[in-house]
Amino acid sequence: MRKYAYTIKVTLLGLFLGLTSVVQADSSWTIRHLVCEQNIVSLDVTEDYLLLPIQDDAPEGKICVVKDNEQKGTLMNVRLARERVDSYFPFALSAYKGQHISIEIQGVPETALCWKELKLSGSFDMANKESFRPVYHHTPAYGWMNDPNGMFYKDGVYHLYFQYNPYGSVWGNMHWGHSTSTDLMHWKFEGCAIVPDAWGAIFSGSCVVDHENTAGFGKEAVVAFYTSAKSTPWGDIQMQSMAYSLDNGKTFTKYEGNPILTSSEKDFRDPKVFWYAPGKHWVMILAVGQHMEIYSSVNLKEWKKESEFGAMQGAHGGVWECPDLVEIPVEGTREKKWVLICNLNPGGPFGGSAAQYFVGSFDGKKFVNESPTQTKWMDWGKDNYATVTWNNAPDGRCIALGWMSNWQYANNVPTRQYRSANTLARDLTLYREGQELYLKSTPSVEVKKARGKKVSIPSFRVSEKHEIVNLFEDNQGAYEVEILIQNAGASKIAFCLLNDKGEKVSMYYDLNRKQFVMDRSESGTVDFSKDFPAVTVAPANVDKELTLRLFVDRSSIEAFGEDGKFVMTNLVFPSQPYVKMCFEADKNGYAVKTLNVYKLQ
Repeated sequence: MRKYAYTIKVTLLGLFLGLTSVVQADSSWTIRHLVCEQNIVSLDVTEDYLLLPIQDDAPEGKICVVKDNEQKGTLMNVRLARERVDSYFPFALSAYKGQHISIEIQGVPETALCWKELKLSGSFDMANKESFRPVYHHTPAYGWMNDPNGMFYKDGVYHLYFQYNPYGSVWGNMHWGHSTSTDLMHWKFEGCAIVPDAWGAIFSGSCVVDHENTAGFGKEAVVAFYTSAKSTPWGDIQMQSMAYSLDNGKTFTKYEGNPILTSSEKDFRDPKVFWYAPGKHWVMILAVGQHMEIYSSVNLKEWKKESEFGAMQGAHGGVWECPDLVEIPVEGTREKKWVLICNLNPGGPFGGSAAQYFVGSFDGKKFVNESPTQTKWMDWGKDNYATVTWNNAPDGRCIALGWMSNWQYANNVPTRQYRSANTLARDLTLYREGQELYLKSTPSVEVKKARGKKVSIPSFRVSEKHEIVNLFEDNQGAYEVEILIQNAGASKIAFCLLNDKGEKVSMYYDLNRKQFVMDRSESGTVDFSKDFPAVTVAPANVDKELTLRLFVDRSSIEAFGEDGKFVMTNLVFPSQPYVKMCFEADKNGYAVKTLNVYKLQ
């Protein structure tokens, strides 16, 4: 009680005299509340972290370290707790250990709860503890994640960078986070790779391996390209910058000539760079409003605009983002075609963000779409966005990865310490149906290597009544279901995943309309957004035999039909794992010939 009384006395006296108020928050530091919601935490650094109490829906404040009256680094946005604490985030202090510093916090009132909840700590628990956190999909150890960035493969390691906020679970403070994997299924969090600087936040981009040292940074240097995004009194600016790494992407040095490419366009971002061997030059494709721009370079530093693509092509319900341009083989032939991947938000087939693609030709300067009257979607769910591919992938493979969310509700999904996961890695090929070429997205071969315990359900027939099938006993909500169905004339083949609470995800094939449908409106927690309870529909040109692989990972379901001819990705938030399957049919019925369940780990 003496400590609390002392705090009140000093505060009231300070207000009476017109001085700043001082709070002795802990024996390790003091807090001074100045005018205009400016606050200074003064401390001797004895631990590695200051744990920040975060409230997701609080107004943004700003935080930075001050040493000897000089600001260190850039101001970061933080949503410090006003009324409640949703989670804690680490503010690193290890670089100042043994020193006296100040931490300036702007825009947070003296009455906020956070001043009582600040904590010094020698560690930060990054264990995956939340019930909705996936087991075998990539997630950040903590914080917000959106677009995958800078993906490349080198020396047996897949590198994944991503849009990352290390100071909260909603969008902001864009860094490049970094994770690595040797099998595309198990990921190691490597921390922040590229941080905001004088040119702004670090938005999306790509990496290349400069095998021949065309840029002069060194043979086999990894060169990253990203959008520097900066707000000024005269408007928001987006510019292209680059950085290089001589330790296989672990650390980066920013190019002293940044920015390397500017524009008067408001939306000018997300550079995807690759080597065009026939022309012996580099290519950069950029998203600019509702079109793409293509540039060329011989040294990665100086770029020439070659062409534009997008007018009267595909969907234009929102801004075009996160482009990719890759050459992909056509199954059953020696032919290859170029595919331009274009993500847009909003304007997806079921609302919000989605990924479309175009198939055509590319001569190193200009892309030509072969089907200008069609719109083709990569995924028929609501939760696959910002899809791009790995540079330098092994064995000539084209491996894609997306962000598993939707901008309609991404900031509001019911997780706390982290937000968002990536889709499964997917191998892309093209197949011909009639006169058209379409993308096939198949779960990467590494997925099968992650299979653990297997349960095989004996084949059974479904007529008007339904069958309930119990999945394996130690079900933790992370598994794959492999289904083969032979139809006996049914016009509708229906099944669902459900739990003991009655929460379910319903799916069915409509054979007359040639569609696959998924309904998540009763899947669990759905009330955080009016846009979340949704029914999604994919074209499914099937008849007598149907094959389907369902990947369930606590808070997501990915359906791959007919070896990837259609894909549907949807988030779900059940209160308990789905432990059963229910099958239904009309009077003609069908036979479930294969039903295998694999635990994935």
